[in-house]
Amino acid sequence: MKALLETENANLAKRFLSLAKFSLAWLGKCPHPVAAANKPMVSNTEFAYNSKVEGEVVVSQADAVINWVRRHSVWPMPMGLACCAIELMAAGGARFDISRFGMEVMRFSPRQSDCMIVAGTVTYKMAEVVRRIYEQMAAPKWVVAMGACASTGGMYRSYAVLQGVDRIVPVDIYISGCPPRPEALLDGMMLLQEKIRKEPGASSLFRPRPNEPVVVGAK
Repeated sequence: MKALLETENANLAKRFLSLAKFSLAWLGKCPHPVAAANKPMVSNTEFAYNSKVEGEVVVSQADAVINWVRRHSVWPMPMGLACCAIELMAAGGARFDISRFGMEVMRFSPRQSDCMIVAGTVTYKMAEVVRRIYEQMAAPKWVVAMGACASTGGMYRSYAVLQGVDRIVPVDIYISGCPPRPEALLDGMMLLQEKIRKEPGASSLFRPRPNEPVVVGAK
């Protein structure tokens, strides 16, 4: 029994020593622990892997892990209001295959989606419904204005048409075109993924995230 305890203590000591060496190397490859603690950590790597540590530990940042999960599991809420919705449907077909980006799960329930794609003309009569659906979506949530009508009202300068959906909901991605092709929508969704990657994922769990819109097709 005593020999078994000594062997177990020796294994624990080896594991602790390996983790200590790995921690020092990760903090800046500094041999002195005080100097390593005072040295600023600057790294552009989201994930680090070291097979020398027992158990093959993968080290990462909370923001990187949270945003990696978010940007590869976007569930769109399709607001197909006019002709741009046809291009949105085409993006889900076999030729363009939006499922390559993990976005093929179109949910028609606001409680099961996190990205509203406004495709088409938004009238004042429909604006109230769009706003209500947006408020029912769980945070974090994003909005894509697909086409000229959703972005600025398009050709309809009339009393009945809302001159841009950003007057009622915060828009993250603007996609130009009348109507934009499915490739433009895919480009916009890839830019949305990049925007999600740069967001403060951990801190946004407890406070609203910043909203900086991106324009697709802008020169």
